[in-house]
Amino acid sequence: MKIAIKQFIVIVSFVFIAAGGSWGIDVFPKETCPEEIWPEETWPKKTWKDRPDPIADKNAEIGGEISVFGGQYPKSLNYYLDNNSFSAEVFGALFESLLTMNPLTMAYEPGLADKWSISDDKKTFTFHINPKARWSDGTPVTAEDVKWTYDVILDPKNMTGPHKISMERFAPPKVVDTYTIRFSAREIHWKNLLAASGFQILSKRAYEKIDFNTINFEFPVVSGPYKLGRIEEGVLLKLNRRADWWHIDAKSSKNKGNFKTITYKFFAERTNAYESFKKGIIDLFPVYTSRIWINETSGDAFLKNHIIKQKIHNHKPIGFQGFAMNMRKPPFGDILVRKAMAYLLNRDKMNQTLMYSQYFLHRSYFEDLYSDANPCPNPLIALNKKKARALLAQAGWVVNPGTGFLEKNGKKFSFKFLTRAASSEKFLSIYAEDLKDAGIEMIIDKKDWASWARDMEEFNYQMTWAAWGSGVFKDPESMWLSSEADRKSGNNITGFKNKTVDQLIEKQKTIFDMQKRNDIYREIDQLIYQEYPYVLLWNIDYTRLLYWNKFGMPATVLSKHSDESSALWYWWIDEDSAAALDDAVQMKAPLPPQPASVRFDEEFLGD
Repeated sequence: MKIAIKQFIVIVSFVFIAAGGSWGIDVFPKETCPEEIWPEETWPKKTWKDRPDPIADKNAEIGGEISVFGGQYPKSLNYYLDNNSFSAEVFGALFESLLTMNPLTMAYEPGLADKWSISDDKKTFTFHINPKARWSDGTPVTAEDVKWTYDVILDPKNMTGPHKISMERFAPPKVVDTYTIRFSAREIHWKNLLAASGFQILSKRAYEKIDFNTINFEFPVVSGPYKLGRIEEGVLLKLNRRADWWHIDAKSSKNKGNFKTITYKFFAERTNAYESFKKGIIDLFPVYTSRIWINETSGDAFLKNHIIKQKIHNHKPIGFQGFAMNMRKPPFGDILVRKAMAYLLNRDKMNQTLMYSQYFLHRSYFEDLYSDANPCPNPLIALNKKKARALLAQAGWVVNPGTGFLEKNGKKFSFKFLTRAASSEKFLSIYAEDLKDAGIEMIIDKKDWASWARDMEEFNYQMTWAAWGSGVFKDPESMWLSSEADRKSGNNITGFKNKTVDQLIEKQKTIFDMQKRNDIYREIDQLIYQEYPYVLLWNIDYTRLLYWNKFGMPATVLSKHSDESSALWYWWIDEDSAAALDDAVQMKAPLPPQPASVRFDEEFLGD
């Protein structure tokens, strides 16, 4: 199995964060160097051969089950309808794209398509589908399936939100013959090959007679390495490994996707999931809460190495998170107010008291584009109530001496913070206290995941906590282009509009040099930063893992560019380790320790 190409940005609060891929490996957008893909010839090159995944361990064994925390129960598993990382992960295990990517070089490689070509003008992309590719009902994957999937994504009545953006760059694809599909781009764009080859294909025969907006939890016909198993609403979901997957015997499919069953268990709160993990109900637990990592990883299970605690350092891109402000609604249409909201957040206090100084504070929407060679010029915003009050006064807000709250045109400064997690409340209470001191009332509006997601689709909120993943190859269009502010279910949740940013986004479309695009993205970043669409928060540049000591895994633990999700595809149940763990738990005996920290570049040796 290879890395599926997935155009995907998701919110932690949307999460928009978790992970997936055709094999749940690397879900972030990528591209190859233009010099390698533009010659007018058929790809892949004649020298290309199907080879084993360089990260996968040849000792991997098939079988067993892994149980992981799936978050809150989703409103849909249809990634096209529910743009979040969990749906992307599950959907990517069920369905495949025309091309895949090498997990190290990120060069395009065959997927459903076994060959492809690109015209000299870089606008026509022709794909030949592998005649061996089959749906789980035994029927062949055809060009008609590709065209139908394109059509349902672009159908105005379908709530496919940000997925429409890339597809809109093409005229309706032409079915050349049973196994050949041709995409013609309306304009040159560096992302066109990625867009045409990277979306998951669905079976026309299986789904064309169903209202696409109602396809949420039933996918009887799939092409990928897993199929849906048992689902208990609000409790669990199982993915079952397909022994009849059409690509299962390929060299690149060996030693990956090893678990016979992947079980996702759902909890309303992460703290409840962690308690289940400690009881052995969940096998793998990525830690997003510093309190747990620092204060709740002691006791016999940890001291005796029954549970392994590790930091994994790889090349996972760094996203951002913050309090998104809906600029479509008052009072956040005013930049002075938005800037004041940033000055009223005491990030230092939160980081020190609630997160044990584990995080770095954001000063950018593209943190990993900056380095010693390209230092970030954006100022680091710290709590400054004096500046905040001055900005609010400049915006026309005046304190009512009778109530102590700010008023403007006779209306009290009061807003709702839409949230879905109790774990956020301790942060919001600190923020609410500082806001109240400045004369602002913040009302917590807590909803479950499904209700929260519906409100976000309609932009029916004033402020919310949103955390976004990033990609090795950036694409600001879906989140920062002005026209996307008006697309329901889109990624431009703040309603951000800026003509200069629009011009820069337009400029980068025809630039195939990644470094030159990154220069433009730094310009975009600085312009966005000055507009304060988010009250930026904090982040961490490694993955914190806890897992029961019964697994085999590559020396790198995770893949090069991914988070904990790649464990589902590269790990396996090691029978000897599982037996040793059972004995050690029963005898209250220790197991050999594992490294506390793993660095990909130190562990990966290659061929």
